[in-house]
Amino acid sequence: MLLEIAVFNYQSAEIAVKAGADRLELCMNYASGGVTPSYGLMKVIKEKINIPVFVMIRPRSGNFVYSSAEFEIMKQDILIAKQLGFEGVVLGILKKDNTVDVERTKQLVALANPMQITFHRAFDDTPNPIQALEDIINCGCKRILTSGKEATAIQGKGLIKQLVTQSKKRIIILAGGGVRSNNIEELKKNTKAKEFHSAALSANELANAKEIQKLKAFL
Repeated sequence: MLLEIAVFNYQSAEIAVKAGADRLELCMNYASGGVTPSYGLMKVIKEKINIPVFVMIRPRSGNFVYSSAEFEIMKQDILIAKQLGFEGVVLGILKKDNTVDVERTKQLVALANPMQITFHRAFDDTPNPIQALEDIINCGCKRILTSGKEATAIQGKGLIKQLVTQSKKRIIILAGGGVRSNNIEELKKNTKAKEFHSAALSANELANAKEIQKLKAFL
């Protein structure tokens, strides 16, 4: 069982590591749902944090249908993360009909190699999650972050379980979206997922050490 904590600043990263997180997802701007962190933040995190860190590659908030210029920005940010030596990146790119943009996702996966790719909750915007799962596997991604197309993973636990079954270990299903210590045991039991994602935020938008410790204890 693995616990990934989403962090939006350096202080949260330190807290999460000390509290026992297995991996970090590094973003900025919590209010927008997370966008690509600054070069400075990436560099300092890589120098000082000693657990795996996956960098969010998202040029703006909003939808996941990107222009050619935005796509180029994503490519450049992936190269920066790769140059700095990160273990993975987190991204998602859709076509205008919200199906997975297979062609451009494959380009990003190839560019990122040997970093791992998590296809983020853009997955939850796709109209047919069963087809989207196969498309993302075909692209070479390592995992999918999903709440089961619902506001929270608990609400979407039925679909998450279905995705875990369908994946047949070809890809990791990372359950995320409102994951907390008061529901992670139910999620674990009902979805059979092996990896879980939480921001575990306190009121001041910093990672909450006690909550992370509780999450880890249930796993």
